[in-house]
Amino acid sequence: MAKLSLLSLLAIVLLSCNSLKKVEEDEYLVTKNLIYADSVKINNEEVESLIYQKPNSTVLGYPLRLNLYNLAKENPDSSYNAWLYKKENRKKRLEKLLSAKQVNRLGESFLVKGLSEWLKDIGEAPTILDTTRTRLSLSRLSAYYQGKGYFTNNTSYEIDTTKNNRKARVNYHITLGDPYMIDSLSNDISSTAIDSLYFLNSANSLIKEGQQFDLSNFNLERERLTGIFRNNGIRNFQESSITFDIVRDTVKSANDQKMNITLNIGDLKIRGENEVTTSSYKVEKINNINIYTDYLSTSTQDSINIIEYGDYTIHYSPNFDIKPKTLANAIFFKKDSIYRDVDKIRTSRQLNALNIFKYPNIIFEADSLGNKVNTNIYLAPKPKYSLGTNFEVSRSNLRRLGVGLGTTLLIRNIFKGAENLSISADGAYGLLSNNTFEANYFSEFGGDITLDFPRIWFPFINTSKIIPNYSLPKTRIAIGTSFQNNIGLDKQTFNTVLGYNWVPSDFINHNVELLNIQFVRNVNSNRFFNVYRNTFERLDDVADNYENEPELADFFDTESDPDNPTLIIPSGTTGFINAVENGIISTSTSDFNDVVRIEERRKRLTDNNLIFATNYTLNKTNRDGILDNSFYQFRWKLESAGNLLSAFSNFIPFNKNDDEQLLVFGVPFSQYIKNEFEYVKYWDLSHSNVLATRAFFGIAIPYGNSDNIPFVRSYFAGGSNDNRAWFPYSLGPGSVSAINDFNEANLKLALNIEYRFPIVGDINGAIFADAGNIWNVFDNVEDSDATFDSFDSLKDIALGTGLGLRYDFTYFLFRLDLGFKTYNPAEIQSERWFKDYNFANAVLQIGINYPF
Repeated sequence: MAKLSLLSLLAIVLLSCNSLKKVEEDEYLVTKNLIYADSVKINNEEVESLIYQKPNSTVLGYPLRLNLYNLAKENPDSSYNAWLYKKENRKKRLEKLLSAKQVNRLGESFLVKGLSEWLKDIGEAPTILDTTRTRLSLSRLSAYYQGKGYFTNNTSYEIDTTKNNRKARVNYHITLGDPYMIDSLSNDISSTAIDSLYFLNSANSLIKEGQQFDLSNFNLERERLTGIFRNNGIRNFQESSITFDIVRDTVKSANDQKMNITLNIGDLKIRGENEVTTSSYKVEKINNINIYTDYLSTSTQDSINIIEYGDYTIHYSPNFDIKPKTLANAIFFKKDSIYRDVDKIRTSRQLNALNIFKYPNIIFEADSLGNKVNTNIYLAPKPKYSLGTNFEVSRSNLRRLGVGLGTTLLIRNIFKGAENLSISADGAYGLLSNNTFEANYFSEFGGDITLDFPRIWFPFINTSKIIPNYSLPKTRIAIGTSFQNNIGLDKQTFNTVLGYNWVPSDFINHNVELLNIQFVRNVNSNRFFNVYRNTFERLDDVADNYENEPELADFFDTESDPDNPTLIIPSGTTGFINAVENGIISTSTSDFNDVVRIEERRKRLTDNNLIFATNYTLNKTNRDGILDNSFYQFRWKLESAGNLLSAFSNFIPFNKNDDEQLLVFGVPFSQYIKNEFEYVKYWDLSHSNVLATRAFFGIAIPYGNSDNIPFVRSYFAGGSNDNRAWFPYSLGPGSVSAINDFNEANLKLALNIEYRFPIVGDINGAIFADAGNIWNVFDNVEDSDATFDSFDSLKDIALGTGLGLRYDFTYFLFRLDLGFKTYNPAEIQSERWFKDYNFANAVLQIGINYPF
């Protein structure tokens, strides 16, 4: 009730703010700009941006920043003095309590003066109508439409104050007239080399006869031609050499809106100290290619070793050594080939990707004839060794206090072929929040060794013919391990990866893990019911029905609470499960099924896992830079596990367990196929408002040597990047209530939509809706509430809605999301909608960066 009252009070304060508070009687607050072209309303952010005076920004239609600005006092000093002297003895009483000096300083304090300044900083002054700026906006609009071919357009404006005599809506009107059309195209090209290249590529021109005049097409055509020339030998081509003569055609008819276009491409201009000279453009060819591996070295010229390798002359410093083939694979200039800008870009990109050099410096020197160019590539090595450390303090519902420390040693160019070796180690130690274990502390430590090298390594195959060097090929070999103590079942893991990655363009990324081997060993599987308390409570509830059975007398703890005995862990839980499964005691069918399901889950989560997988991931996007808010991203991942080991079983006699599963090192290996699709789409709604959506579908199907998916490869629902109305692992599967501590399954569907908008400064807001769930399918789970049986199971898709706040720190974004359970499939049919839709049952999620 107190929270509701506080929110109501806040809402009343905000809604009662007067947006006209600082608007004088003879002024108008601009509330809206409307633009009409030939009486048609224009909704185009590019056109709207031409208006000088923008209405005050709003948050969901409410002028928050304006009202914050209005809350600031114009003269806080005068207000303070008026308050101070309002009562005759107020100042004297304050001086006795504080001192005269402190009373004066009180007027300079944040609450008196600083608060008003802060409100002005984060707020927004009212946009007062200025007709001078309105006329300037008309000039901009007229120039814009002239650039679209409407050279005879007329503009006017009107100010609408009918709704409120101190608020104004400005209507801008443009009468376009008939557009000018391109009637003919001609050209005047000075250089023979340019003339030839132009006509080879003229068919793709962006300027065509019969086309409406559009100035933007001329700019794009200039960029297109510049790129063609610079990638066909004209290294020093200047974009300013391209101009257009645009002449109205008055010969055919004085009334026709026709234009004749002449493309001019002049000669190269060379600016000297006192004059500008010109020369014809020429196609240049690469001559000598010199590579200086350590041009910042203080070594003398006599100590530098020079070798010839193919087309390259490599100048080695004694302080740095690298294999010549590695350099040759990273450089795309070839002797006697024509100069291409793309070769320069690819060379810089690949040399940077090696992560052993600072940004390369590429300099060209033309000979006296101007048709040959020497290429000098200057490189400066990064330090061979780099050491990084990280320190963190953490706290959670399981860890009262945790301290973590990690360190990474990077050794560059370790084998002289741009191979980078990374050795990392990390550990954590702290106190537990509960007495689940005998000890009250936990510890975790692990380490990884990773080797990266800039090529695709595959035995007996020359992969450079399939995957070119400009696609930044990389091979990664990694080995890692970790050990836990007093964390869950005290897992020990070992993993190794042999993977490849290549990026053929800025928009496509391929990743292949030829081998991804993971071994998970549960050291203390007897702790299962200590860790998974919800599962234990379910088993104990069933056991309560049979606590008087004499065969079970030793399985209950009767000393702690004689009136409510509980199963002893682990002897009592194990004994009770065996008694039920072996028919030692007689149970109901439902109790028997519950115990069997609990035991199946216990075995699955405590069994050691061996995953021998191969996977491929494709990432594709059309995003053009981090400021692009109108794009899509697509990710597809396909993973297969256990097939290679299964094939070996045809000629290697693997051992088997009681369930006829094949064993490798005494552990049944996992066998499954896993497929994932994810699609993200952003729409820029103008003024930093963005609509973002995501769709995800994933399924993992066990077969052969497995009848379920390992826990580490399963799906879960809920969390800060998923359905934010549920905590991680607490949603699903299906319509099952959150009966397990960690709910997971092998089929997942997720749909998200989020509207993002600015609030104040670097603070942004969001409204979101998250839908989805997880289910079991094609595995050993038989609970109909947890399995996806048909399309009728889609009724179990959960829906969470909520609000979010984000603070943009430039390098990362801090996120708070408050999610409400809008549709909860775990409830009975009549109570699924809005049952827990309140602050008491809301879920606060904390995240870094956007959820998708």
